[in-house]
Amino acid sequence: LISSMSLAMGTSITMSSNHWILAWTGLEINTLAIIPLISKSHHPRAIEATIKYFLTQSTASALILFSSMTNAWSTGQWDITQMNHPTSCLILTMAIAIKLGLVPFHFWFPEVLQGSSMITALLLSTLMKLPPITLLLMTSQSLNPTLLTLLAISSALIGGWMGLNQTQTRKILAFSSISHLGWMIVILTYNPHLTLLTFTLYMVMTTTVFLSLAQIKVLKLSTMLISWTKTPMLNTTIMLTLLSLAGLPPLTGFMPKWLIIQELTKQEMTPTATIITMLSLLGLFFYLRLAYHSTITLPPNSSNHMKLWRTNKTLNTPTAILFTLSTSLLPLSPLIITMF
Repeated sequence: LISSMSLAMGTSITMSSNHWILAWTGLEINTLAIIPLISKSHHPRAIEATIKYFLTQSTASALILFSSMTNAWSTGQWDITQMNHPTSCLILTMAIAIKLGLVPFHFWFPEVLQGSSMITALLLSTLMKLPPITLLLMTSQSLNPTLLTLLAISSALIGGWMGLNQTQTRKILAFSSISHLGWMIVILTYNPHLTLLTFTLYMVMTTTVFLSLAQIKVLKLSTMLISWTKTPMLNTTIMLTLLSLAGLPPLTGFMPKWLIIQELTKQEMTPTATIITMLSLLGLFFYLRLAYHSTITLPPNSSNHMKLWRTNKTLNTPTAILFTLSTSLLPLSPLIITMF
């Protein structure tokens, strides 16, 4: 209860603050609140994940404090939106890239997710990314567009490429997260509202996948092969949500990609739009692989896993609502664009 309340409080403080010290305090509360949740199982991998997470996040927090102090020293401003010093902007971009797990600072993220439980991994992939994304949105006008585009294309490339040969579902979703962050960052300086829309839809779709996987207790692809007999409805949910995450047209996930490509073309960044669209094919490949394992295929040989009792697990109400949002928002695109 204390950790959950601290998480909510830390996120709220960072999102509502105008002063750098207050934003930094919120980030620190967040980091300290999630640590007991990662190390809760006392497994060696969980302890290792906790240490990795703490070291990377504390480094990023120190860099954020350093960049804000440098900016205050040269401009006399502690306001988050008044980030005018070029060196401070560069350090801040690097610090938030470490916080989010953008390439080339992505190495900690898959390892930490692999050492966490499904629900903690969900928090790390969604809620813990909210404060850094908020800081990026508030400082978007001061950041270097070329550097952000470079980070975005690298993230889309590495996120798609390294997800190809993974067999653990949490690691696949970690690389999926890195790839999606690339899409959010590429449009940040040109249309911050579009970054916010992309992040919101990503949160909805990822939450659906994580909750479904947690309910059927699937941690690796070989287990997913035999899960369709127990929970056919949940497996269908996972398949459709994964295809939505991949950005296939009839589903919700197509909307942010379509709008980002449109905006990049308007900004005369057609080469960037072409490259990042081509790189999304890598992500499509491993999403299709996951979908294939969950629903489309039957295992070709008898599995040596212990048979589990068949249970009547159905979609619970939150997962059903999230699933509906994850797959059927595309026709509402004009309304959503107007809102954002």
